[in-house]
Amino acid sequence: MCIGSTIGKVGLATEELATNQQINSIIPGAEIDSEYLYYAATTLSSVVRSRAGEQAVPLVNKSEFSAFEILLPRSDEQCRIASSLRDADDLIAALERMIAKKQAIARGVIQELLTGRTRLPGYSTQWRQARVADLLEFKNGLNKASRYFGSGTPIVNFMDVMNGPIVTARDVGGKVTLTRDEIKRFSARRGDIFFTRTSEVVEEVGTAAALIDYIPHAVFSGFILRGRPRTTEVDSRFLAHLFQLAAVRKQVLSTATYTTRALTNGGSLGRVTVNLPAVEEQSAIADVIADIDHEIGLLRERLAKARDVKLGMARELLTGHTRLPAKECAA
Repeated sequence: MCIGSTIGKVGLATEELATNQQINSIIPGAEIDSEYLYYAATTLSSVVRSRAGEQAVPLVNKSEFSAFEILLPRSDEQCRIASSLRDADDLIAALERMIAKKQAIARGVIQELLTGRTRLPGYSTQWRQARVADLLEFKNGLNKASRYFGSGTPIVNFMDVMNGPIVTARDVGGKVTLTRDEIKRFSARRGDIFFTRTSEVVEEVGTAAALIDYIPHAVFSGFILRGRPRTTEVDSRFLAHLFQLAAVRKQVLSTATYTTRALTNGGSLGRVTVNLPAVEEQSAIADVIADIDHEIGLLRERLAKARDVKLGMARELLTGHTRLPAKECAA
């Protein structure tokens, strides 16, 4: 267990190794299952971090660490508990690998579809080049004193866009108190595309996200720009996805300015050129991407549930609140 910089982090050695002074090695005795000891040690992480936080320099010395206690059942029960928690960890690891594989495949498929290198069945019309200024009308967001935030009308914020490229009603949690005129002037409608306008990190500027839900009286903040479609010949979801492409990002960043913060504006974004098919194909591509995202989202939900189950198992088994039936345990 780390008792220095990354305090409370626990690892299980799978081969012979050496450690430095910031690692406290716990060497199990003959009657101690090493995997059980690993899982039991994780229950000390929060205690170790809390104790270290009382120091000017976060640190727990070895004698203090040696005084911490864990619950220790008989060796056969240790083995059963470790086996159950290992199975839970194996499921979590399998889901993580599955998500990573799906994401890698998705990135390739999305890249092919957004560049037109791969066409969906039934679509063969030639793609056209367009300036973003011809597709979107830009407007800066509102700026209000902090006392107006916390209640009122929903507001699309910087992080809602950063977490895109799709924004739903569920994603928008901010509230701001405004006049009717302000709500009208800074309205956020379904189909609008929002862009991050300013950031301390230049790579974050010009990130795009499309609002796909109707949110009554919604507005948008001054840290983002609104791009409202000028024409029905553009699918906002498709265009927001286009802004994730490296070639488009390169154009966006090349026109950004940087003083104390990185900045972009509607004029700069409007000069960006993109290639796009007919709106029907745009929508079909956006639907495919939505289906892919949905599949990955379901896997993430399974992963979150598996982690919660493992956490509950550990809490029950490592405290003795739940006991496992006796069975043969492999060495």
